[in-house]
Amino acid sequence: MVNVKVDYATCSGCGTCQVLCPGVFEVRDDGKAWVVNPEGGGDCDWDEVVNSCPTSSITVEGLKVKKERKAVY
Repeated sequence: MVNVKVDYATCSGCGTCQVLCPGVFEVRDDGKAWVVNPEGGGDCDWDEVVNSCPTSSITVEGLKVKKERKAVY
């Protein structure tokens, strides 16, 4: 079982996580991504979700996620 978390202090609310995994994340009126299903979703590619977050605000506990180094422009 996985446990998904968002660091609300650093989340920019871009919505990438919601697009990649709509059953788990939802961007709300306050402009932050919220976890609506903390146990995760069966179809989510957690490597992609974690590595696509531009602010590195998503963590997935209980699953080994390969973090990729982001290019700096």
